[in-house]
Amino acid sequence: MPYHHLAITTRDMPATHTFYSQAMGFDLVRVEKAQMGPDKWAKHFFYDTGDGSMIAFWDIRDASLAEFNTSISAGLGLPSWSNHIAFGVASMDELNAKRERLVNAGYPVTEVDHHWCTSVYAMDPNGIMVEFCVTTRAFEAGDKARALAAVHSDDLRDEPPPKGKRHEAKGSPKATWAL
Repeated sequence: MPYHHLAITTRDMPATHTFYSQAMGFDLVRVEKAQMGPDKWAKHFFYDTGDGSMIAFWDIRDASLAEFNTSISAGLGLPSWSNHIAFGVASMDELNAKRERLVNAGYPVTEVDHHWCTSVYAMDPNGIMVEFCVTTRAFEAGDKARALAAVHSDDLRDEPPPKGKRHEAKGSPKATWAL
């Protein structure tokens, strides 16, 4: 079942819009304003990711809110890669085009061959890692058996480590993040 939208909060909507519309290539399709009191309100921005599912951002205006970290992982004291948003692409050509779009928009990208899929990773202005990913081989019976065994055991045979490659931002870099 596809999801309708994923909603997260931003503290800088203009930077978030630039990243998701220009660097990621998503289309801003809707905004709603929610009044929550005389001096409390929020705007909810919806971006079509290309297949009808959406990613949405809350721009909350409430002076009573304490400062908060919009990075899902950092806000929880976790590594940046642990909580991330992955978007699927259909081919290596499409993945390469997404990588170049991010790099040309000024964002450094890390590309990783996971031996069953290949991914490119970048950091959005909210400190949230985003990923474009393409499956490069079909799952085998052994993949499922290994995954099921790992639910109850830490005794896994090691697989070769993923191979990573850094792609530097072009032009005026908008971020310095690296995986």
